Amino acid sequence: MRKKNYLALLLVAACLLCSCNSGDKPEETPKQTTTKKEETTTAKKDDKIDLDSLEKGISDSFMFGCDVSTLITQENSGVIYYNEAGEEQDALKTLADNGVNMIRIRVWNDPYDENGKGYGGGNCDTDNAIAIGKRATQYNMGCMIDYHYSDFWADPSKQMCPKAWKDMSVDEKSEALYEYTKESLGKILEAGVDVKVVQIGNETTSGMAGESNWKNIAKLMNSGSKAVRELSAQYEKDIQIAVHFTNPEKGKYSSYAKTLATNEVDYDIFASSYYPFWHGTLANLKKELGGIVEKYGKKVMVAEISYSYTLEDGDGHQNTIYDGAWGTFDYAMSEESQVKVVKDCVETLSELGEYAAGICYWEPAWIPVPEKDGVTRSELWEQYGSGWASSFAAGYDPKDAGQYYGGSAWDNQSWFDFTGHPLSSISTYKQIKEELQK
Repeated sequence: MRKKNYLALLLVAACLLCSCNSGDKPEETPKQTTTKKEETTTAKKDDKIDLDSLEKGISDSFMFGCDVSTLITQENSGVIYYNEAGEEQDALKTLADNGVNMIRIRVWNDPYDENGKGYGGGNCDTDNAIAIGKRATQYNMGCMIDYHYSDFWADPSKQMCPKAWKDMSVDEKSEALYEYTKESLGKILEAGVDVKVVQIGNETTSGMAGESNWKNIAKLMNSGSKAVRELSAQYEKDIQIAVHFTNPEKGKYSSYAKTLATNEVDYDIFASSYYPFWHGTLANLKKELGGIVEKYGKKVMVAEISYSYTLEDGDGHQNTIYDGAWGTFDYAMSEESQVKVVKDCVETLSELGEYAAGICYWEPAWIPVPEKDGVTRSELWEQYGSGWASSFAAGYDPKDAGQYYGGSAWDNQSWFDFTGHPLSSISTYKQIKEELQK
């Protein structure tokens, strides 16, 4: 996800509006030898899917997901979640009771400084993924593991190399990525987490792990895919592999997909972020994702989506959506709009039938940390990593996190109110499923 503070987001907006970024347009590169298996693709390379002939609707395996990667650090900071009856309850159970069947969890390689102080944003290492994943599995929800291949946030404007890989050649980095993925994912699977999907890179529109040349990016992606395929076989699981891009409004998804195909990148799902206030119309989204289905026979999904129910700020750290924020806001700021945004997107995906893999609401539980017993929010953000970034991230990311660290910029896009009680929008997926059964 893009940076979680409003000043940094203005910088992202400027970057997104500029089409001259050298990493924004994938290069056409020669095919590479990989361990790709033909059966991992949905359709043969030369097949073309007739979109008009698809049976509309969503499959029984459609993922109704949520990303709650900050959950553990929120709880450690004193956040308490409740169910609709006003009783204290695990937020994951409340989500499961309301139709969520998949939990997405981001993973950073080493989100800590030399003294072991966390960078924030959930301190999303492998152990955090295991802790959240085990609880999700307990409530019969599958998991999507989102590897950023960075020590902190990776998005279209920033794809920083992990500290440990900084001085490596691309071949060395490729081997390190394979070993890291195998070790990390192996630990997650060994812990009993029900992994359904592994995402190889996060919003890799302009690069991955410090690489901006697409021949190198493809090499890294295939190293990650190789590790996932091997572990999938070892644990006798059908783990799908997703690649993740953003900015569908720029009309470049076909170019990205062509580059992936040219370099024989092994994946199953082409995932897109879709924030309606930044990323254009649903008609355009359907066109972009439909083109991937039609030409390459890949499944598609929306890996990140959200909307605001209020313009109020709950923790003193200005939100992404605020009065005067950059973007296009065609929906009112309300709980009803939160539901409608997701419903409209699911309806759009349903036009692609069985090739629509799912949707994921981003951080619906990232609400304000409460101040109590004389401990300030800032102190809690720093101690537990529950804000978008801590000051300890300055050594790794001095130009952004080092200057703009603080709390949650997402509290007005959550499905819980500022005190941890569920909003009516928490039943979004349940409402959609009920309507589909009519």
